[in-house]
Amino acid sequence: MSISTTGSAENPATDLGFLLHKHPGKVQRFTTSHGEAHVFYPEAGDEVCTAALLLDIDPVALVRKGRGDGRGRGGSPDFALAQYVNDRPYAASSLLAVALRTVFRSAMKGACPARPELPAQARPLRIELPAVPANGAGEGGGPAMVARLFEPLGWRVEAAAVPLDESFPEWGDSRYVRIALVSEAARLADALQQLYVLLPVLDGAKHYWVAPDEVDKLLAAGEGWLAAHPERALITRRYLARRWSLTRAAMERLELARLAEADDREVEEIDNAVDDRPEEAGARPEEAGAQGNGEQPAEPERPRPPSLAEQRRAAILDSLRETGAARVADLGCGQGELIGELLKDARFTGILGVDVSVRALQAASRKLRLDRLPERQAARVTLAQGALTYTDARLKGFDAAVLCEVIEHLDLPRLPALEYAVFGAARPRAVVVTTPNAEYNVRWETLPAGTVRHADHRFEWSRAEFGAWAEKVAAAYGYTVVLRPVGPQDEEVGAPTQLALFTAAVDTPAITGAAATTGAAAATGAPNTTTPEGGEPR
Repeated sequence: MSISTTGSAENPATDLGFLLHKHPGKVQRFTTSHGEAHVFYPEAGDEVCTAALLLDIDPVALVRKGRGDGRGRGGSPDFALAQYVNDRPYAASSLLAVALRTVFRSAMKGACPARPELPAQARPLRIELPAVPANGAGEGGGPAMVARLFEPLGWRVEAAAVPLDESFPEWGDSRYVRIALVSEAARLADALQQLYVLLPVLDGAKHYWVAPDEVDKLLAAGEGWLAAHPERALITRRYLARRWSLTRAAMERLELARLAEADDREVEEIDNAVDDRPEEAGARPEEAGAQGNGEQPAEPERPRPPSLAEQRRAAILDSLRETGAARVADLGCGQGELIGELLKDARFTGILGVDVSVRALQAASRKLRLDRLPERQAARVTLAQGALTYTDARLKGFDAAVLCEVIEHLDLPRLPALEYAVFGAARPRAVVVTTPNAEYNVRWETLPAGTVRHADHRFEWSRAEFGAWAEKVAAAYGYTVVLRPVGPQDEEVGAPTQLALFTAAVDTPAITGAAATTGAAAATGAPNTTTPEGGEPR
């Protein structure tokens, strides 16, 4: 493989040597797990500089390392011969990617202590690989696959199939491709990271054991570009040698990264399986069912009154039964507490739980024991990963949707996107929304004045604010709305939770108003992906 760049007297091309941490005036040799790697510079001047990496495979050492006695699977002589007679010394395969990581580790990290300003600079780059295996296996190989992988990253791709034998053109093309990648402005670290991932993808068959830590390597090298790549599923599957469990884990983490980037948040903020509703933990006596003055029940031996979380779920179930809903989508389902209650009632024949957090869905699957439920019972439940601020075809066709303590976790500018995705695009016949009543916060003795109930709450509304929002959404999307209190009523500040039951107006399918237009623009982004686990966990 060769890497070339151009420059001038003011910005010499030989700066490439600083970036690669390899002196242009020397030939250097490095020991890798598969042979000797050599780095040298065919040309090194102010105007043009080219660095070349040559990996000299040691086939004997490779066999000994991978097979022990070198006899191959089951001692087959044919397989043993294939270990020595193959294309590894000649083609840029996954072994070259390993050499890249070994020889150019600092360059891949963007580290350059001698010239710290260089790694961030974009520069002209031309990368040439004379022979790269591009196996299709039903996925479209050859030059077309090279273009699918590199063009979305901003490279101009020059790829041509290598003929089996130039003297006999009627034999056709081989499975190898001659590649040149050209960019007028690219960071060298980015280019090396992309090659580290995509060379094994083109090869389609890693020449070493794919362990679970390969997922971490993939995501580290793909940071900043892989999550948004249109071929990320193909890349992930082939990089991980089609090991389904590893591919699923990687796709889940990539989807989280994509959603986090779209919402301009950290992954840790949205992949949080910890119960973030203090009311449900029963930590405060008021929330466990005592009166708003904070007094404990006078008779300890009495049965424990229902917690606020239990009262909330009961109120939601009552509202759903009132609408006659059979198929219900729990949007922002968390660890599946409401889904567990829905499963107890046979009238709810189809239940979809959607959450952005992989860990929350995994916890829900365990808590609901989906893998142990009878087949007919388990078939009622589907768990799926998704962001509620994007339109999602999977949400259509449900009788009712529930947003239980969800909206307050969104930044207010993102709320119109959720409104459109749920009320406009999915458009169930009924929607149940619950959210904290900010006025009631003064009754929590342990809650400092002026603060919200949980650090992740972006806002908490008074009864008037929630009512105004509900009326606005109902008018914009053709629903009627009824507001109800949930929990112990206080004459002065109301109940701790407020509930809105939206019902679609008959024969009003149209979406109207500026709010709908704003929501549609914000909510129509990249489609969500689903990764199965148990039912269809995200």
